[in-house]
Amino acid sequence: MAYGRTGRVRVPVGDDATRWTTRSKCLRVLVVVHNVTAATRLLDVLPLFDDDWRVQLLVTCTGSSAFAAGTAELLADTGVPVVPYEQAAETEVDLVVSASFGGQLDFSAGKLAILSHGVGYTKRLATPDTGHRTPDTGSGAGAGAAPVFGLAPEWLLSQGVPVADALVLSHPEQYERLRIACPEAAPTAVLAGDPCFDRMLAARPYRERFRRALGVRPGQRLVLLNSTWNSDSLVGDGEVGGGDVIAALLDRVATEFPVDEYRFAAVLHPNVWHGHGPGQIRAWLDRARRGGLALIDPLKGWRQALLAADAVIGDHGSVTYYAAALGTPVLLGAAPLDALDPAAPISAFMREAPQLDPEASLAAQIERLIARHRPLPGPAGFTTSVPGESAERLRRLFYSMMGAPEPGWPASLKPLPLPDYEAGTATVPFHVLSQVLGPGEVAVSRRAGPRPMVSPDHDEELHVAVHEDTRDVDQLDLADVIFRDGAPDDPRYGSPSVWTAEVLRRHQGCSLAAYVTGLSACVVRVRGEEPLRLVAVPCADAGGMSGLDPAAYASALYAWLATGSPGAAAADKRLMQAMADGLSVRAGTRLHRVRVVPLTPPGMTGMSEAGRGFTG
Repeated sequence: MAYGRTGRVRVPVGDDATRWTTRSKCLRVLVVVHNVTAATRLLDVLPLFDDDWRVQLLVTCTGSSAFAAGTAELLADTGVPVVPYEQAAETEVDLVVSASFGGQLDFSAGKLAILSHGVGYTKRLATPDTGHRTPDTGSGAGAGAAPVFGLAPEWLLSQGVPVADALVLSHPEQYERLRIACPEAAPTAVLAGDPCFDRMLAARPYRERFRRALGVRPGQRLVLLNSTWNSDSLVGDGEVGGGDVIAALLDRVATEFPVDEYRFAAVLHPNVWHGHGPGQIRAWLDRARRGGLALIDPLKGWRQALLAADAVIGDHGSVTYYAAALGTPVLLGAAPLDALDPAAPISAFMREAPQLDPEASLAAQIERLIARHRPLPGPAGFTTSVPGESAERLRRLFYSMMGAPEPGWPASLKPLPLPDYEAGTATVPFHVLSQVLGPGEVAVSRRAGPRPMVSPDHDEELHVAVHEDTRDVDQLDLADVIFRDGAPDDPRYGSPSVWTAEVLRRHQGCSLAAYVTGLSACVVRVRGEEPLRLVAVPCADAGGMSGLDPAAYASALYAWLATGSPGAAAADKRLMQAMADGLSVRAGTRLHRVRVVPLTPPGMTGMSEAGRGFTG
């Protein structure tokens, strides 16, 4: 792609493009991007033109959105020629595809198809500015007669004429609302399904892979926190739901949920990311992320996370409704009904779905939500009336609008990619509640809260386990167990044996150091002893992954050695028993068996690298 001095594209379109271009007879498809949110839906449908040498894709940005950040980078990543909006408006094209009504969409040529960038058209937004058809950035809450975005004349008509040649709908109920709200635009409606939801339906068989990619271990529950944008959303600081819900929610997640039984992830609307800035979002969620929260990319990973989730705490956004459509239990942390079209199915769902009780135990609410869950029929029925058919219907529509025959191969959407693995390592101090249940059997419950849990019962003990990379560095000298994770041959740490010895020398109050070397093993050193290797005994449903973080094995060993009679001799006896019989570690309802073996083969032991004396 070449640019002139004014920034205008010269190839493959431009005043003298025919002189320079290699293929000059292509049909031109112009993709109009409003912001990152709208672009996500357009990226769903671009593959419908793959392999067709007759089509030249172009992309432009209206520049009308308040959420412009991130759009230029996203467009550049597509590799499709990015045409300045002013040039695009005067360029001859055969088809224009948009997923928003923002900005001027009156192009000089080419028929216009508009898709929804969410679950149909559900939200009220204030009347667009008369000059640029740009929505007011308010939520519409309290606006009374604010029109429904995408279904009202204020959005659909320009000088009394429909803006779009084809308005893509996913369900007939949307047509009925359109017919009542704006009968002039009803003839433009085309039922073509929901490509976003179809990609999720097709990826359902890979749910376990998505869970493993998110570091969810067998037996763990994944709870997804999901928020749309605006002040009345789950992460907003408005008055709906009693004010700032998210801060209190994250604090309760840290204190109420054992990290070995629950994994949490957050999916935030692109307007939250790019309105406040990804760096700011990461800063706001810093402690939660250090506590193990996975922050999901709002463009690439949210659908996979939704498929992987056991429960969702959400609000009135489309992702929450998609979760319900997939049959996932949903707990509403925010549900501002006046921001929604009361006739839309999502409004009925908001009235029927369980609501978060800010005064009750969150853990108990999640347990009850999952145990009592019965999917509501509305979301699955109203998300699309033609599941699995969007690719075929949309491609047929696009080519018919261009007056060109479709390619001879079946239309298809791209499968959802497998995300990169995210271990979910927590670096905030753990407060570990342990209980010896019998010979070599220990129950552990680790929480990543900012303060200790309630006092343990008479037969329970509390100890502190801290990751070496913790930001709470003052806690390292108070830790009973210090751990880290890494490759066993990482030269920066010498070796697991060297690292464990170094930690015990540096932190005299620490009794046990653990170096996690993989998904199911760690190297530990008890003060005064040679290093040991703790290895999980494989279980049938683990899928190659241990059902428990190996750092929990280390805490269980610490608890086992610290129980019973005090003194080095008694601890040595318990250690020998663990090496002979292994450990059984209980986390929640699951029992995990662990072998305890010398790191160095018998006959090759050497001088201990750390001082004697178990201090537990």
